[in-house]
Amino acid sequence: MAVSTIDPNGLNIGQIGGTRNKIINGAMTIDQRNAGAAVTITTASATQYLLDRWYLRAEAAAGSKVSVQRSSVAPAGFSNSQLITSLSAYAIGASEHFATVQAVEGFNAADLSWGTASAKTITVSFWVRSSLTGLFSGFILNGAANRCFVFSYTINAADTWEYKTITIPGDTTGTWVTDNGLGLYLNFTVAAGSSVSGAAGSWSSTFNRSATGQTSLVGTSGATFYLTGVQLEAGDTATPFEHRSFGAELALCQRYFEKSYDLGTVAGAANENGMAITWAASVSNYYSFSAKFSVSKRATPTVTIYNPSSGTTSEMRNTDTGGAVTVAGISNGGQTAPFGFLYSSSAVSADGNRYSTQWTASAEL
Repeated sequence: MAVSTIDPNGLNIGQIGGTRNKIINGAMTIDQRNAGAAVTITTASATQYLLDRWYLRAEAAAGSKVSVQRSSVAPAGFSNSQLITSLSAYAIGASEHFATVQAVEGFNAADLSWGTASAKTITVSFWVRSSLTGLFSGFILNGAANRCFVFSYTINAADTWEYKTITIPGDTTGTWVTDNGLGLYLNFTVAAGSSVSGAAGSWSSTFNRSATGQTSLVGTSGATFYLTGVQLEAGDTATPFEHRSFGAELALCQRYFEKSYDLGTVAGAANENGMAITWAASVSNYYSFSAKFSVSKRATPTVTIYNPSSGTTSEMRNTDTGGAVTVAGISNGGQTAPFGFLYSSSAVSADGNRYSTQWTASAEL
């Protein structure tokens, strides 16, 4: 394992064309769910998606230890970062840990050939900043959670952006999914207990969450941890961060999560800019409505319907009368755009009125 704090400022000496970075939304620009609002992880042992493609894993005895949000604090060349803030001075338990995680789809990691003799080396690079200094760590994990590589790095100066690169040899053993399932996890740990920590720098069948000596962000009230410019690529050299266009990055995110709301509106909010539609078909006194996806999904998604005037789930709004109508059922049409889903209600009559909804569709790993 090699660690560098030097920012490479040369030509891309690796892959020149195509997509080098296997991390989606590594620059933390897209936040469909929360539109930049801070979210407190209130549930113990929670896995909660926040910024697109990133979730916070909290394995703790109690919730409300950290909040997460998209931040405008960023190093040169970036506009955003992910900010994790400690909400109290919490003594981490021996088996507890907190980490921000991206699950990489198997299709996107298949070319690494992990689990074979041809396994490729990877390099992870990122920008990090914290109010605390000391040893920090993270880990790569397979979907079965039985092949783990813990890496470590040092934050040298408080409240200062530092660039890190970490080179990891490909794993020649274990099972690594290469379809639309869970290919690998990339985890950045911000706190971990002694019983889930271990030595860094080699592949193991032991699922450790951090390197021994990990700094505990949650041990200091108000402590902050910023992360951006995350890149995971094949090869033993970190290339400059691959900035994709906003539209391309959004489309990559929408494979896993899409909403009908405007980008700047929190998903699930009471917002009138909904999708107005008239009834389409009647079968046995049920009236069906349809919605379409912008992007094909990784798998058949979980759809949630919202009343645009109240944010209440499983409701439509009669735009003409202002009344609320309960959604009786949702039928997914599949995962391929432009096909989306159908939803129906027995409370709608053939009155010619307009009905509006908002919706989210999640096909996360």
